[in-house]
Amino acid sequence: MNSRDTRDIVIAVGLLSGVGILMVFSSTAVMSMQSNGRGAAYLWKHLFTVCVGAVVMLTLSMGDYKKARSCVPHLIAVSSLLLLLVFVPGIGISANGAQRWIRVWPTTLTFQPTELLKLVMVISLADYMDKYVYRMKDYRYGICIPIVILLVFQTIIMLQPDFGAVMSLAILAIGLLMLGGARMRYLSAMILASIPAVYILIRIAPYRLKRFTCFLDPWQDSLGCGYQLIQSLIAINNGKILGMGIGNSKQKLGFLPETHTDFIFSIIGEEFGLIISLCVVGLFVWLFIKGIKVASRTDDQFSYYLAIGLSLMIGVQAMINFAVTMGLLPTKGLPLPFISYGGSALVVNMAAAGILINISRQNERRSVYSKTSFSL
Repeated sequence: MNSRDTRDIVIAVGLLSGVGILMVFSSTAVMSMQSNGRGAAYLWKHLFTVCVGAVVMLTLSMGDYKKARSCVPHLIAVSSLLLLLVFVPGIGISANGAQRWIRVWPTTLTFQPTELLKLVMVISLADYMDKYVYRMKDYRYGICIPIVILLVFQTIIMLQPDFGAVMSLAILAIGLLMLGGARMRYLSAMILASIPAVYILIRIAPYRLKRFTCFLDPWQDSLGCGYQLIQSLIAINNGKILGMGIGNSKQKLGFLPETHTDFIFSIIGEEFGLIISLCVVGLFVWLFIKGIKVASRTDDQFSYYLAIGLSLMIGVQAMINFAVTMGLLPTKGLPLPFISYGGSALVVNMAAAGILINISRQNERRSVYSKTSFSL
């Protein structure tokens, strides 16, 4: 029954969130003690975010998710406003040379608008492709209009700058358009045409070019741009099959940067080893498969595209994070969904899971109603 899909999605999100709570505490206890005098300072902040995300997920799992279609113009407007607010002095916050966050008044919390944009783009594209389902093979409707809108957002994001968010949005949009029926020859031509632009963006920013060359050979600058990747690989190697044990990571003791955010999977590998790491990967695969099953059981195009898009949104970011920590992709700041420390991504991914649960529950209700009607 479809109720099994709902239950499995809740279990997968719950297990991943539980792993996140455990690993955030493990990876930040020493750092937190040194900076705050309290070993659980980061943990309490993370627990607060998990609670907020759980409330959001529960709220969005109820009601009629299709009403979001009428809010698409408002969602796009809010996302655009938030993206621009990061440049406003006093509201936008910069860190490490990037201007990607806004302050949530009156607290000290911050929010990253690009995370919300991913969810808004999935909803917007699902609505768009449903409306123009019979015109998606046309160049104008299948490629031109959605890509132009995407480019506007990507241009704003590049000013922050956040090259990783630009690329992840592109992958997500192309994947959805492909499933939506856009002609492969148009998509292929667009991808080929974008290669020179990507090359120029890498060349004009020395740090991006250096990051790419260090990805190819991190040992050429082992104390510079290759340092983070090398330390990540050392952490994973330290864990071997069974791991060093919870709390026993060596790399989190000041060797590997961003152990609680972008490289938390490396600490999972070091402390729990290959077997548990594969279980974490398996949870994401399981969640993605359940999302695809939910999509296959919908009775309208909008719900189908929305479920597929939400599954891709979570799955693609997880796979990119895994690939980065293992040296299969250039280093880029993308958190691991449900596990990494950081409020924006966690809450948005839980919101996506909540909508996916809602779709599954609607499938279940329709299935029960159909069986009841048939028996009558």
